[in-house]
Amino acid sequence: MGLFLFGMQLSSEGLQRAAGDKLQRTVNFMTKNRFVSVFTGILVTILIQSSSATSVMVVSFVNAGLLSLMQAIGVLMGANIGTTLTGWVIAAVGIQKFSMAFIALPLFGLGFFMTFAKNKRVNLGGYGEGMMGFALIFLGLEYLAKAVPNPGADALAFLGSFSDSGFVGILLCVLAGTLFTMLVSASSATQAITITMAVKGLISYEMAAALTLGANIGTTFNSFLVSIRASVGAKRAALAHILFNCFGAIWVLFVFKPFVQLVDFITPGAVSVTTIGAHLAMFHTLFNAINTVVLLPLMALYARVLNLMIPDKVGPEGREKAYVPKALVPITELNLVQARIDIVQLAGLAQEMYERFMRNLTNPPKDMAKELEAFAAAELYADSMLEGLSRFLLEIAEQDLGDRTRENIGIMLRVVTDLENITDSCYNLGLLLDRSAKKKGLFDKEELKNLEPYTALVREFLDFVGKNVDKPMSGSGLAQALKFEQSVDASRLDLKRLARRRLKAGAEVRSELIFIDLVRHVEKIGDFAFSISESLRDLR
Repeated sequence: MGLFLFGMQLSSEGLQRAAGDKLQRTVNFMTKNRFVSVFTGILVTILIQSSSATSVMVVSFVNAGLLSLMQAIGVLMGANIGTTLTGWVIAAVGIQKFSMAFIALPLFGLGFFMTFAKNKRVNLGGYGEGMMGFALIFLGLEYLAKAVPNPGADALAFLGSFSDSGFVGILLCVLAGTLFTMLVSASSATQAITITMAVKGLISYEMAAALTLGANIGTTFNSFLVSIRASVGAKRAALAHILFNCFGAIWVLFVFKPFVQLVDFITPGAVSVTTIGAHLAMFHTLFNAINTVVLLPLMALYARVLNLMIPDKVGPEGREKAYVPKALVPITELNLVQARIDIVQLAGLAQEMYERFMRNLTNPPKDMAKELEAFAAAELYADSMLEGLSRFLLEIAEQDLGDRTRENIGIMLRVVTDLENITDSCYNLGLLLDRSAKKKGLFDKEELKNLEPYTALVREFLDFVGKNVDKPMSGSGLAQALKFEQSVDASRLDLKRLARRRLKAGAEVRSELIFIDLVRHVEKIGDFAFSISESLRDLR
């Protein structure tokens, strides 16, 4: 059992590592409509050999804003169908007359040597780990078949007693399948043991089918765990997975006997030691396929129900009241994808706060106190993003990383800090506008005319940084950033000279000091934007 589970983990993580962020781009590209979403879920689950891994990735992608709830529901439906392939493989292996070691050992050796290969374009090491994982899956299945005792063995005799319990026994088997799958975090492991025990005659066909239903419920536990610290959207995606699988198990239980007869009618051959594996695999596939066909047309309604069950927790600006740190997944590349998405979100928040400042500067609001509350709420959210993102990046740094990836994490930490410093400066600008409003109203026409080109230049600089914050900065891009920085510095000096001349001409001291403070904070935003550009230059 240990070989089988380790093989599942190794193959899943190896193939995900080999795909890296390309996997996310592929999933996003292939989820344009509900039907393609289902196909994507099937394909990805077959490739990485784990519906649990697919569901964890989907919840993580929703959490990072990479997938919508509708897309996620389709992929999760497909994952349930894709995972049934494992049952067919197990059924096929169970009737083989030759040793699976004949295939597994050379496959493992080839995969092992692939892990030493270096290729900049293709992660051969990841594919090698995937190959080693498949070899261990085959070996685990063979040893599992040999290890399960013959009928009547005391260790597993208690399961046979469920056969005489009627519908209660079926329910107990569903519960057992659920709990065991939650324990081992792999419905495929439950399926392997179930088919093996059925072939040995330890449990009846109906009991094995009930254990399969339980495995479908238990496999949702991983996505639930990932969603605990996740966003509202991720919680909805996890709930979609749970309700979908529970709904399927419940309706099958209501028509259990007829459904089993339907499976027997479709599957070639009567139920016997040699065919029971195929019957159970067909039961698993047909159950998930019908479940998907029934709910697929109702996907939009399903999404609305989920939105009602888990309502948005948002502040006045339409965002969640506090940033929710991401849950770490085992694949470094996927964690880095999430971090980059959140950094883009933080950059957008900085731009949003600066835009609010410019609107309030040129069009004084009637209620500046209310505007200041919005500045404060945004700044608190930015503070929570700094704390949560920094912790998340440091957790990623504790994984098994290459030197280049570790350096990139350090760069991303610096970028996050600079972006949060920009939001601090924007909040300070809001405070200055509030002070000016309480004193005599906002700046006069001459001051606004002098400030407009300066503030517009920094806005353009922030827009430039926002478009490039998730990728390396080219040499020409850094040269453009340097031009912005030099222009901002030159404009700041000109504005400070104008303020000094107005002071000498008898202008009010407090008003001009607010003006100079405003110029200084705007210039600091330009400095932080240039610092981000320099950091992005070193990103690889």
